[in-house]
Amino acid sequence: MPITMTNPGEMNQIRKITGKDDTRRFLSTLGFVEGEYVSVVNEMGGNVILNIKGSRVALNKALAQRILV
Repeated sequence: MPITMTNPGEMNQIRKITGKDDTRRFLSTLGFVEGEYVSVVNEMGGNVILNIKGSRVALNKALAQRILV
């Protein structure tokens, strides 16, 4: 299921990143790779704030839905 459907604060392991090669490459440069743990910090205004590797990253909802947990 997409990371946007999980509860805030819940740690989830990334199972798959979907999308075109450019999208997957962009997300991997931010640290979103298979096997890594990620959690939703907050969701507001169509954006999602995610916590990964001790950093907070804001993504729009369309990009966040590419991250499957």
